[in-house]
Amino acid sequence: MIGVTILGSTGSIGTNTLDVIARHSESYQVIALTANSQVERMFAQCSEFKPKYAVMVDDAAAAALESQLKSAGLDTEVLVGTDGLVSVASLPEVDCVMAAIVGAAGLLPTLAAARASKRILLANKEALVMSGQIFMDEVKKHNAVLLPVDSEHNAIFQSMPDSYQGNMEESGVRQILLTASGGPFRTIALSELESVTPEQACAHPTWVMGRKISVDSATMMNKGLEVIEARWLFNAEPSQIQVVIHPQSVIHSMVDYVDGSVLAQLGSPDMRTPIANALAWPKRIEAGVAKLNLFDVARLDFEMPDFDRFPCLRLAYEALEQGGTASAILNAANEVAVAAFLNRKLKFTAIAAVIERTLTSIQSTSITSLDQVLEADREARQFATSLIQ
Repeated sequence: MIGVTILGSTGSIGTNTLDVIARHSESYQVIALTANSQVERMFAQCSEFKPKYAVMVDDAAAAALESQLKSAGLDTEVLVGTDGLVSVASLPEVDCVMAAIVGAAGLLPTLAAARASKRILLANKEALVMSGQIFMDEVKKHNAVLLPVDSEHNAIFQSMPDSYQGNMEESGVRQILLTASGGPFRTIALSELESVTPEQACAHPTWVMGRKISVDSATMMNKGLEVIEARWLFNAEPSQIQVVIHPQSVIHSMVDYVDGSVLAQLGSPDMRTPIANALAWPKRIEAGVAKLNLFDVARLDFEMPDFDRFPCLRLAYEALEQGGTASAILNAANEVAVAAFLNRKLKFTAIAAVIERTLTSIQSTSITSLDQVLEADREARQFATSLIQ
């Protein structure tokens, strides 16, 4: 049995991971589940999968969950806070860690999994966006296995040579083509963006995602973060990563080779495909995903991204080029701005403005330690918050 910890089990990636695991209960055992504060959903998951541990980041939620579990006669042990997350990411009986906590909160437990030499299924892009080389160095130092779960990065992983070791030139790779749906505002008049509501921003035309990621998709910051993630996952220069808007979301990404070949991974827009691929790699397992019917798709469209429409994507490229703590600053400012937008304290178009002002006001420094990353994150959050208040 393969022991699994799911960091962020009540979110969309977490619930899809549990769906795949339930189809293969003879092969996978859930050791630990974690969430922020969704007690009822966590209780339901504990009732079905009976993990040894459940972690709630919120103290009150942890107490409520513990009470419900005791009343139901379940012996799942409840842990609390970041320490609890770090603990279950590095348990000796855990072989595989699904890193699906959204945002900077996922950095420390994901690093703990790397240091404990686990197989890490990386759905939390912020861990790499924030810490970059530090994270990759920890993976290498401790012989951890890092497998991407974002549909785009998993598609790139599947389209790269099996022997790929991080040298694009040696592998004959010319460019990574990172596809993007374009979100719900791909064709809306630019003048209408200022009045966009949280409900409109969260209504993604293709994918079902959490609210924060849905807004990131609408601004295309999500794609910008994926560009930064791809840089570290595949050791690619910014100029070697081209974003391609592909509204049908059938081609999940492509790899362009020097001989003129372009290899792509296609599939129905269902996160269970990359989850199953990473869980079972190098094998393949059934994931409950509908077969892709190319006759129903009928056409595939591609567009260049417009930086006037999607300034957050431009800012992500600029932060990547700048290097050092710039990506951590970018991510922190974005999290603050998106939260303010979702709480109706900031206009949609002001998200990019807050991020740009924060990037230009806080000086990026080279990264030599995790403490520098965390300090840059703290300073950027404080500054971005001051712009909104």
